[in-house]
Amino acid sequence: MSLSRVLLYGFVILILAWLIIPILIILPMSFSGARFLAFPPPSWSLRWYEAYLGSAAWMQATRVSLVVAVVSAILATILGTAAAYALNLTQSRLVRSLQALLLLPLIVPIVITAVGVFLVYAQVGLLASMTGLILANVMLGLPYVVTAVLVGLRKFDHTQEMVSRSLGMNRWRTFFAVTLPQIRPSVISGMLFAFISAIDETVVSLFISGGENQTLTKRMFTALRDEIDPTIASISSLLTAISFILLMLAALAARNTERSQGREA
Repeated sequence: MSLSRVLLYGFVILILAWLIIPILIILPMSFSGARFLAFPPPSWSLRWYEAYLGSAAWMQATRVSLVVAVVSAILATILGTAAAYALNLTQSRLVRSLQALLLLPLIVPIVITAVGVFLVYAQVGLLASMTGLILANVMLGLPYVVTAVLVGLRKFDHTQEMVSRSLGMNRWRTFFAVTLPQIRPSVISGMLFAFISAIDETVVSLFISGGENQTLTKRMFTALRDEIDPTIASISSLLTAISFILLMLAALAARNTERSQGREA
């Protein structure tokens, strides 16, 4: 093995360790029986998971985050799939330039986005509202859906649509009967990423959520600021597990897309 390859592998391993070690520290701390966060835990207990599940305030924040994540992921999937389909078909430079606009939430620093959303919401009265949270997370989730669906569409054989329409089906029925079944893994992958984005989103929530519509991530941030509560470690472990499972599902969906399109080829 060449020296350059060894250095590359070593660099990748260091990056992975840098990303994984905090998770490996938080997970044992979530099972600590101590009153304060400590590593290694002096004793083992499920008290902080019980504290989380038994807290009305934490459960309310969890419900808000789940509702926002589910609804925004569904809306982002519908809008993002439609946008990706239009972008994939058109040859117009003006329309295709919209792709850059749809990807802006991934490019613009999240703090700037959060401040902009806050200023707009302050003018229209959407601060601390469920509608405002959903709309903001739809905006943040759209790039993931558009990117994932575009990948599926660009590998899709569009002559199948032409055949379907030549047999009498309109574009709407053709999309649902022919196109969507074949790009479904890409759509599901984009939806899962949009859900993860919404459930883990913190910065925008800090600016626009509050009251009964306070998200779980904002409540976690507030708890860290006011008091280092070990309950946060248990919640972080659960969120990490959920995100990991969903990422695995998204990867599986992407693999299914490649396999199905490979068989068609």
